[in-house]
Amino acid sequence: MGIHSSREISSSEGTDSEDEASSHGNVHIITSKQEWEAKLSEAKTNGKIVVVDFSAAWCGPCIMIAPFYSELSEKYTKLLFLKVDVDEMADISAECDIQAMPSFVFIKDGKQIDKQVGANKAELEKKVKNYATAA
Repeated sequence: MGIHSSREISSSEGTDSEDEASSHGNVHIITSKQEWEAKLSEAKTNGKIVVVDFSAAWCGPCIMIAPFYSELSEKYTKLLFLKVDVDEMADISAECDIQAMPSFVFIKDGKQIDKQVGANKAELEKKVKNYATAA
């Protein structure tokens, strides 16, 4: 019976986009160029460093690190966490010179200050912690 119950939860999570959105923690999903520019402007105004996860729905390592990225967004609230799908937002991905996924880009005052390519959790948390302390 417990297995049946968890299947019900799984199937409802998979079809309910509100559940899916709430599982992103403090990560803002970028769905337009205007939203991207607004978030970068907001961060610049508030003196926040931005962390951007460039990923793709078909990328295995991206899927594996997504829950960890969400946890970081809840733990390090001094930073602004964004997520960009490289296939949906190709112009933003090109602007940030994204060649592989996942790529994590750190932006301060509208300029890229750091970048990590790959799903290395320890290295990502080290960078996030470093910038959150500096923020």
